[in-house]
Amino acid sequence: MGEEEWQARAKCHTADPDDLFVVGAAQNRAKVVCNGCSVRIECLAYALDNRIEHGIWGGMTERERRSLLRRRPTVTSWRVLLDTARTEHERPGGRSSESPEDWSRTG
Repeated sequence: MGEEEWQARAKCHTADPDDLFVVGAAQNRAKVVCNGCSVRIECLAYALDNRIEHGIWGGMTERERRSLLRRRPTVTSWRVLLDTARTEHERPGGRSSESPEDWSRTG
């Protein structure tokens, strides 16, 4: 799926951008928009691969994304990694993997 295609399918596509580029406690409220979004993985991968520093992307804040990038410095393509993890997770009998949000909280 191309960049324009997933962006058009995002739950936040029609949202006010000011609602997703917030600071402090408002970030947790903004992340709710991402719940149940069918292109959340594509969005997160885009933000990580492009080192986007501001806003909520794929249900993660900039702080959470920076933490994830620091913890996984050898990842060359977040899109490939996240697509592979999703495929593995969705396969019958596939291993249950951590979500990207869990990666940012572990040591």
